[in-house]
Amino acid sequence: MADTLPGPEHAPDDDTFDPVDGAADTAADALDAYSRIVTTVSATVTPRVAALQVPRRGRGGWFSTALGSAVVFTEDGFLLTNAHVVGHADAGTLAFADGTTSPFHTIGADPLSDLAVLRADGPTPTPVRLGEATALRVGQLVVAVGNPLGLAGTVTAGVVSALGRSLPAHSGSAVRVIDNVIQTDAALNPGNSGGALTTASGEVVGITTAVAGNGLGLAVPIDATSRQIIATLLTDGRIRRAYLGLAGLPAPLPPALRERTGQPTGLRIVEVVPGAPADRAGLHEGDLLLTAAGEPMSSARSLQHLMLADAIGRPLSLTVLRGQALVDVIAVPAELRSDD
Repeated sequence: MADTLPGPEHAPDDDTFDPVDGAADTAADALDAYSRIVTTVSATVTPRVAALQVPRRGRGGWFSTALGSAVVFTEDGFLLTNAHVVGHADAGTLAFADGTTSPFHTIGADPLSDLAVLRADGPTPTPVRLGEATALRVGQLVVAVGNPLGLAGTVTAGVVSALGRSLPAHSGSAVRVIDNVIQTDAALNPGNSGGALTTASGEVVGITTAVAGNGLGLAVPIDATSRQIIATLLTDGRIRRAYLGLAGLPAPLPPALRERTGQPTGLRIVEVVPGAPADRAGLHEGDLLLTAAGEPMSSARSLQHLMLADAIGRPLSLTVLRGQALVDVIAVPAELRSDD
């Protein structure tokens, strides 16, 4: 019977692949590739992300400053940041990684999307490349560039840990949900707000906005909705939204109605603001909102998506279930004010 193991004369040469050493080499190569990606993104994006100093009103007037970040996104010196970083300030100071500084003024801010557009009053670096957040996948490598805790030019890396998150945003008493927020485990700290979340190719796909805790951060996505908001801020300096003046929660339809309509849930009205368009239209607390403009209303976001500028002042047909009866009403949305 032939030997099943090679004898000494068949021993591999010294330069033959060793599985243990080969695995170590593969791991080293992978680490080098990861490092190359992060260092390349850092070198490309860091010069284009400014540290932001914004005055805040104190008891004695405008004197304290808040720190954040902003991203150059046009050749002529416009920058993106978070609305909550800018607050009500009309101006502030930008500081870039090469040590140059520039004053800026606020073009427009939209607290309900947490986006703001600034204009530098001095030279700026060339802009970043804006990507498309809808192309992201869970587990994909992302890099965050910002100025956490006042430490300029800080880079952290991680993965997209979840997609499609929602983030409440406030303006006065109005609350709106920011859709499709990106969740990442790239380390974020106060001061990262307004900074860049990029892909491995250096495209900015999000503006970092919040620290969710337990090693998780959130970013407002760069997508069709945010691009439209940014374009409107550039041209108009503000975002106009429609307002009905109601609050609701998802609730199941009665089985018979669910079977008849094929709609599993509606929006249970839990609050109607006195004197608001919903109140004037005759909506009541306890009504179950089924449709608006013929579209099923299964959540607050379903209604929110209809509350755009072109809905202001235009009749909006609503169908509600009140007790056992279906009731059709017409409401005329008003323009949302910051104190609504």
